[in-house]
Amino acid sequence: MSGKEFFTARTLAEVRAGFRPARRTQVERVPLAEALHRVPAAEVTTPAALPGFARSTVDGFAVRAADTYGASDGLPSYLDLVGAVQMGAAPTVAVRPGGCVAMPTGGVLPEGADAVVMVEYTAETMPGTIEVTRPVAPGGGVVRADDDVAAGGVLVPAGRPLRAPDLGFLAAAGVTTVAVHRRPRVAIVSTGDEVVPPETEALTAGQVRDATASALAGLVAEAGGEPVIAGIVPDEPGALKDRLSELLPAADLVVVSAGSSVGARDETAGAVAALGDVWCHGIAIKPGKPTLLAECGGVPVIGLPGNPLSALVVFGQVGVPLVWRVGGCETPPPRPGTRARLSRDLASAAGRLDVVQVAVRDGVAEPIFGPSALLSVLTRADGYVIVPEPATGLGAGTEVEVVLYG
Repeated sequence: MSGKEFFTARTLAEVRAGFRPARRTQVERVPLAEALHRVPAAEVTTPAALPGFARSTVDGFAVRAADTYGASDGLPSYLDLVGAVQMGAAPTVAVRPGGCVAMPTGGVLPEGADAVVMVEYTAETMPGTIEVTRPVAPGGGVVRADDDVAAGGVLVPAGRPLRAPDLGFLAAAGVTTVAVHRRPRVAIVSTGDEVVPPETEALTAGQVRDATASALAGLVAEAGGEPVIAGIVPDEPGALKDRLSELLPAADLVVVSAGSSVGARDETAGAVAALGDVWCHGIAIKPGKPTLLAECGGVPVIGLPGNPLSALVVFGQVGVPLVWRVGGCETPPPRPGTRARLSRDLASAAGRLDVVQVAVRDGVAEPIFGPSALLSVLTRADGYVIVPEPATGLGAGTEVEVVLYG
């Protein structure tokens, strides 16, 4: 592939639907303490129902619901108090017609009872007699033995990152380890004679510190991957190809920062084509059009534009879903969002998806513009707005969905 070729851009929808590498990370078993945000390789089921016994959800009295029908403040029902249930122990008494048993929240429902009336709707009018002023329906104030999950039911599905409540659900079922996909190893290689390491104290004219690699590493980590910053490759013929050959065997995904444009010195397309198959070179997105997607020896490769803003925006739209996918998650977790009104008109070109950075204040989204070389555009933004491909812009006052940054 010539470095002077013109882009044949694909839409973002075409990229997401069509570029679907088969690579998945291996499976490993981890304890619950290390399982947060990990992706289960298979659904986890429970051998027994949960919670496993019928129990009270309120403090009150276990009753036969029929004994409370018609109860009111003016005409209460009177029940005989025959005992109490202790937490963590099986009931030693049963509920008979006209009787009740004192219940703590979480206590085991005694035999004969089919509901628990809240203590707020009762009073002890005399020792051993409970006055009930509100009726309760069968099942009221109670969870059944299999309300959480039936025996053999699914505790957590495969392919969805584990959340904190999932860990609690697994623990309740006695599951202490989970088979999950290994975190994807994502090698990030920077290119360009002008790029120097961040720790460089004094820059000479024309030099820039490698800011993009650190930011990409953060996006990779947020997506559940293990970023590997693989250094800077100079603009020398064959240098990038050699470096990619070294990185591919140990990587699950390779990201090349800069070098994907059509300038005479941009080497990514040629180096990648020599090692594998280029799926597309150009995406109809702004910023980030000169993005390259490929597979080399079964390892997906992303070539990003050199400007930091462009690289980070397009990686968020294409690279982050790939990190999740390689790590076993088919549908990335949604980012938080909010509705807001645009403060001004947004122009766009039909057939191109625009990602516009915005600051959100009091329900108003203020677009933030600036050259693609400026990272401050992103650091000042609270999130972004998508102007879809068919649109030629959005008018001031339009209500839009703002995808928020974490």
